[in-house]
Amino acid sequence: MFQFKQFSVDQSNCAMKINTDGVLLGALAEANDPASILDIGTGTGVIALMLAQRFISAKIDAVEIDELAAATAAANFKNSPFADRLTCYPLSLEDYSNGHPSKRYDLIVSNPPFYINSLHSPEKQKQLAKHADQNFFENMLTDVSNHLSDAGTCWLILPLQTTVAVKAIAGSVGLVIRKIIHVRSFADKEAHREILALSFGSHKLEEEQFVIYESAGIYTHQYKHALREFFTIF
Repeated sequence: MFQFKQFSVDQSNCAMKINTDGVLLGALAEANDPASILDIGTGTGVIALMLAQRFISAKIDAVEIDELAAATAAANFKNSPFADRLTCYPLSLEDYSNGHPSKRYDLIVSNPPFYINSLHSPEKQKQLAKHADQNFFENMLTDVSNHLSDAGTCWLILPLQTTVAVKAIAGSVGLVIRKIIHVRSFADKEAHREILALSFGSHKLEEEQFVIYESAGIYTHQYKHALREFFTIF
């Protein structure tokens, strides 16, 4: 059980536990008072819960293909103060999209499987949670473009080797990169993640740097500020 300031997250039966990628996406994804949010591959449900805390009027749908993880996320939603605004669907994005073809969202987020064409984990759950191929991202971004509202934004967090492919695919489905947050462990290290904001229309690209640690075990003010409304240690 991971205790946040306003909710708790049971991580039982989830291959992907709460991690830095997820909480950064939950804290940094921007939207202008979204009425509807979709979380793709919700896992424990932590990102959806963080967004429910941040955007107090938003209705949030979450999809999770792993049935055990989906059941855990659904229980976490039910036990949270935001239960009436959160719904978990134990489905793939493709099946969810086929069943809800007309749904549109002001904000779509995902901390997706990101190891493209790499060696797969031996454990089935971890393989499902961490690995994908090129077709996965082509299908996901096609579904995102079909479900994103005209003024909506999709936010993804990915390792650099995967963002190259994702940026190319985005353009093919009519999405543009409007913002990139370069995430570094330390100020003097190369970025190891990028948070991408995708939307329709034409936008001047914004870029930001985000540094997690001042030194070993010491978080930066930037990180503390981003997570201060969520982590009990801040």
